[in-house]
Amino acid sequence: MINLLIADDEPLVQAGIKSMLNWEDYDINIIGTATNGAIAYHMIKENSPEIVITDIKMPLMSGLELAKKCYEEGMTLPIFIILTSYEEFQFVKEALTYQVADYLVKLELTPEILGESLKRAIGKVSEMQKTISAANTSIGSIYLLKEQFYTRLILNLFESEHQFEIQYNNLNIDFNHEAFAASYIEIQSEKLSSMSSEKKLNLYTSSLQIVRELTAKYIPCHVLSLDTKHFAIIFFLDKDTEEFKEIIRSTIAQVSSMLYNYYSVTILASVGAVVKKPIQIASSFQDSKQVFSQLTPAQPLLFAEDAPYDKPLKNVFNMSLFKEDIRKAYAEFDGKALYAIFTSIMELFQNQPSHYVQALDAAGNILYLSLSLLSNGEQTVSEIFKNKSNGYRSLYELTNVEQILEWLTIFRDGLCESFATHNKDYKNHIVINVKKYISEHVEEKLTLNKVAEVFNISPNYLSVLFSKYNDLGFTDYINQSKVDAAKKMMADGDFKIYEISDILGFESAFYFSRVFKKVTGVSPRDYMSQII
Repeated sequence: MINLLIADDEPLVQAGIKSMLNWEDYDINIIGTATNGAIAYHMIKENSPEIVITDIKMPLMSGLELAKKCYEEGMTLPIFIILTSYEEFQFVKEALTYQVADYLVKLELTPEILGESLKRAIGKVSEMQKTISAANTSIGSIYLLKEQFYTRLILNLFESEHQFEIQYNNLNIDFNHEAFAASYIEIQSEKLSSMSSEKKLNLYTSSLQIVRELTAKYIPCHVLSLDTKHFAIIFFLDKDTEEFKEIIRSTIAQVSSMLYNYYSVTILASVGAVVKKPIQIASSFQDSKQVFSQLTPAQPLLFAEDAPYDKPLKNVFNMSLFKEDIRKAYAEFDGKALYAIFTSIMELFQNQPSHYVQALDAAGNILYLSLSLLSNGEQTVSEIFKNKSNGYRSLYELTNVEQILEWLTIFRDGLCESFATHNKDYKNHIVINVKKYISEHVEEKLTLNKVAEVFNISPNYLSVLFSKYNDLGFTDYINQSKVDAAKKMMADGDFKIYEISDILGFESAFYFSRVFKKVTGVSPRDYMSQII
């Protein structure tokens, strides 16, 4: 039901509007009336009505000022219907700037006119609600894409530096810093063993929120969730190494103290070597994991360069050895490729019972990938391990290679089953996200190779998906999107054909005209003459 507010300084007008229609027929609930703009503004803030019918002239704040104030404060709703006794055009023109659906003259107001106006306002409300939902979805999608990007970065899963640069540019990630370092951190608490899975997740989420807020106050960084026990911090450095180390020590101390005071948890943190290029962050992260095993409650922080190397450390499993198979499995939801990855990794450890630490690291990396790269990763993985008392976190309770291999077998079979069950939904989800990306970047020169790199899938696979799950093929869809954008620009009447061609990333006005005529059946010039 849509909530509506009536604002007018004349009680008879208020009563007349309320009695003019059967509001239930429009699925509208009148939440109240206001006698001036100031009261109306307060009621809007308190009750968030979707539609406001307001007089244009009222004491303290006019209806026009009320609409303008809501608009300037960034409110997408309410939609306004303006009532007035005046018919000056300047009022109409200004009113229609501020989320106003209609401008009605009181003396001419009838139930039919008001009803038609409300239908238009309801339509605008519906459009706005879809826009808000899409914006929230877009924000969530961008956040997820960035988390997936950072996961691939720390595990060294980019095929090339070129692919890496394309993706961070498209995600607007700023790597304009002098150096970088990565940290691997574990949350510890004596209470965890007695907590339910839901409470553990809440504890981890709350702890991670404090870490994000507090570290950002001291040093530019990105905090990346790995699982419900571990997270990584990527530090962006613009100071010399020694000063950076002091800032990290201070930051970790502040975070540790806050977490203990709030949630009675402690953290162990290792920090990798400083690197000069962002693509090398994986190397720093690998360093941090190499020395992590040397941490103790008495020494909760250790920099890789300060670690004692009495003997070679081989605690880290190099996931990049399976880079291409991992990309294919997770980006294309390929169950066969996934099965092959797991099996190959498991075979490496089957006859190596002494390689417990490396096996644990390999299993942990696969876990991070699955939680990050899969849609609803947390839900999917939790479902696979629902019969384990500690869920997927049971991995960290295992004490030998044989147990880890058993855990990996359960994980492998569960993921393959999930891929088989939801394969069509997964693939359709890729197409939906690609179409959204095309819409948001329609003014750029878009190619199959470029878009495929953004989504970390092969060009051939993207082409096949588009043909199967969309009415138009990839190239035809891009052309259609650009032509639709061109039509809107032509309707505005502010651009010449060659300007539209240039804005939309066509090689030339001649090529733009060819594409436009192929899609619409008429040339751009003929189309413009039709709409004028």
